[in-house]
Order: sequence, then C-alpha cells, then structure tokens
Amino acid sequence: MLGLYFDGELRLRDDLPVPEPGPGEALIKVMAAGICHTDLEIVRGYMDFKGILGHEFVGVVERSDNPQWVGKRVVGEINCSCGVCAMCIEGRARHCPQRTTLGISGRDGTFAEYVVLPLANLHLVPDTMPLYTAVFVEPLAACFRITEQVHVTPRLKVAVLGDGKLGLLAAQVMRLTGCSLVAIGRYPHKLKILDRLGIRTALEEGYRPERQFDLVVECTGRPEGFRLARELVKPAGTIVQKSTFVERVDLDISRLVVDEVQVIGSRCGPFQPAIRALMRGLINVQDLIDRRFPLEMGLQAFEYAMRDGSLKVILEMRTYPAEGLRKPGELEEEPVI
Repeated sequence: MLGLYFDGELRLRDDLPVPEPGPGEALIKVMAAGICHTDLEIVRGYMDFKGILGHEFVGVVERSDNPQWVGKRVVGEINCSCGVCAMCIEGRARHCPQRTTLGISGRDGTFAEYVVLPLANLHLVPDTMPLYTAVFVEPLAACFRITEQVHVTPRLKVAVLGDGKLGLLAAQVMRLTGCSLVAIGRYPHKLKILDRLGIRTALEEGYRPERQFDLVVECTGRPEGFRLARELVKPAGTIVQKSTFVERVDLDISRLVVDEVQVIGSRCGPFQPAIRALMRGLINVQDLIDRRFPLEMGLQAFEYAMRDGSLKVILEMRTYPAEGLRKPGELEEEPVI
C-alpha cells in the first residue's frame, strides 16, 4: 500500500505491507486524515517515532472478526491499551504503561491506505456527518478533555493561548461553558474565524490584560507559550497545558508554589461529546480546513503544513474516488478546497 513513512526522514512509500488485524481488531480503509502539530513535531524528533505517521482520520472497516463492524464508517481513539494492568482496570487506559499510540509511539498510523485498530477504540460516524468534519473528531475530543479535568463555570475568566487548529477548537469548546473568554494568537486571519463566532480575540504581541485569568489553556505549540501562560494566570489559578514539542521548558517551581498555581497536563479526550457537538453544529471546523492534498502528494502536504500561518491540512486517500476524491494520478499543482 501507499503511505507516509518516517525513519528520520519522511518518505512516500508504495511498498508498505497492508497490516493484518488480530483478534478483536479491524482493518480500516482510510478515507481522509488530518496533519496535526504532533505530526510536525515528530518529524523534528519528538518521541523518536519510526513508522507510518498520522492519528486524525475517518475510514471504513473492511475486515474484522466481528462482522457487525464491516462496512461501518468510523473514527478511532489513538491509545491502544493492554486491558489487564492496574491502570486499565481503574479505567485509565489512556495511561496504560504498555500502550501503543496510533502514529506516535509503537503503532503505525493513518497516513496510508489502511490502518489497524482495536474494535474497542472505534466510534461510529453518523452518515450525515460530512467526511472532512469527521477528521476533526479526535482533536476536538482532546479539547473536551479540558472540561473533564477543570470545572469551567460562567464566573471564570479564561484565556486560550494559540490560534492553531487546537487553539481554535479549544476556544470554541470553552465558549460552550459561558465563561468570560478571550482567545490570544499571532495571526489576524486565524483569529477572524473566532471573531465571526462572537469570541473575543487579541493579538499576542503587546497583549496586556486588565487583570489575570483564572484559567489559561496553552495551545501555542511553542515552549514560550508556557511562559506566557504563567504571566497571564493569577495566583491560585490553573494552567491547562495542551502543547507538546521537542524542546524542554525551564520552570520557576518556587514561583508556582508561592502562587499556588495548578498546572494540568491534558491529552486525549472523550469522543462522544465531540461527535455530538459536531453533529449539532456547535463547533465550526470547515473554516479551519486550509488545503486538501491527495496522499500521493503527502510530502508537499507536510511542507505546506509547516508554513507559518497554515491551518488544517487534510490528506485524501486515492482508494475513495466515490467520495469525490481524485483518482490515482490525477494530481493538481496547487490543491485547493
């Protein structure tokens, strides 16, 4: 099969073996997959991953030992746990010490024509959900994780740092809580997406709030983002850290202790609230789609995604011309939506 393979160098390969599903697993024909900031960090050295990249996707189950799943359109959770360790038994399977993580650690991902995942990780996608909307289920679920970890009330003053894909989604999720919200970013054209939704925005450069925030959600994808979050959070406030990156961050632990600031790491989240929010039109994702590339142009897609100011880049798989995708070999010099 065709796929994007990383082993210190990102390469497009057409000799990758189609994966074989084991007991309780499904072979999924990938329809579309989104390039995430984590994918960009991996090619810079994050997690020392080798294999097929990608973890945001929608596809169709082609083969499984449970025939009820065959032919179903699905999205999938990225953490594949053992199911028998203490963490799994306690319901914390995302932190299973034996887990593999789709396209990130120990498991090939979705930038290929096929992928294998446990049936327990799959969620059905309603037929009425547009194809490219479904690609956003996984990152939107990660934003709903924030509301699982922190009780966000309308009384709280909240800042979301970062106007990338995750920041724009996180701001929309925070809006649903009724909190006093401002989204802070670097690019006016990205912040306008939130402006149109009635979310207050501000440019990061020179930003000085009238008072500090009860909660700061850090989604910049840059080490300096945490330092800004630390400046903006008030004593006894909370920082939710969503960004991951190759570089390390220096912390003034004493100041965190004196100010009694909570720092909460936040990763993957619940899929069902994300699916419901998308189906009800509560989250705008269409404006976040920047470009669509066929998988054959995966290297160009990564090059485009690494540009400052780009938003969501989606890879289309050649196996689905019936979904309005290009047939093999029908490549455009400048793919557009």
